[in-house]
Amino acid sequence: MFNLEGKKALVTGSTQGIGLAIAKTLSEYGATVFIHCGSSEEKAKNISSEIKNSYPVCVNLLEEDAAEKLYAATGDVDIVILNASVQIKKKWDEITEEDMYKQFDINVKSTFQLIQKYVPKMKENSWGRIITVGSVQQYKPHKEMAFYAATKSANMNIVTNLASQLAPFGITVNNIAPGVIATPRNEDALNDDKYRDIVLSKIPAGYAGESYDIAGGALLLSSDAGRYITGTDLIIDGGMHL
Repeated sequence: MFNLEGKKALVTGSTQGIGLAIAKTLSEYGATVFIHCGSSEEKAKNISSEIKNSYPVCVNLLEEDAAEKLYAATGDVDIVILNASVQIKKKWDEITEEDMYKQFDINVKSTFQLIQKYVPKMKENSWGRIITVGSVQQYKPHKEMAFYAATKSANMNIVTNLASQLAPFGITVNNIAPGVIATPRNEDALNDDKYRDIVLSKIPAGYAGESYDIAGGALLLSSDAGRYITGTDLIIDGGMHL
């Protein structure tokens, strides 16, 4: 049920953290995976060299024609996992217009445009998987990430909107909402003993998750094991949203 032999997958932002764990997991289960990086082609190549059946692609999702360039580099794929995002931490009244554009363009605009590019072939094949990577902040927004949290909620709205429209074509559309995960993005915060204790006190499970905690959910939603799941938000957060 979890076999992905013969499937092609694109995982955006997959040279580190959650994206890398998902890419490795899909590869382990047989998929050919495109390792995406926004700025360092060398980094993408190095990561790809360590993952079987993978190919590096480097496209900055802030570019106006980013979706077109990424699609041209990969061709049609069966699984699209939209993991890349920008997170800017500031007090809500200090967030600039540039901050808003950066987070919106990568977190929401590129997500929507990439779905538009890859869905036609999925429809033709009567099989496809689209997964956006959201955040526990859809439920408990951080006070200094108000706009970031809003972009993640926007993606969930896209998921629920498109899931019913694409289900008749054998395409599932889902979101995964991670909680506090020990990734490079969170490294500094989790290395601060005082701050880490405050954060962990808000997680019923009592600890930060690892990237592979998210990868298992992505594998489920990418495979035939998850064929009857669409339009859902798979929350993987140790209970933090409760």
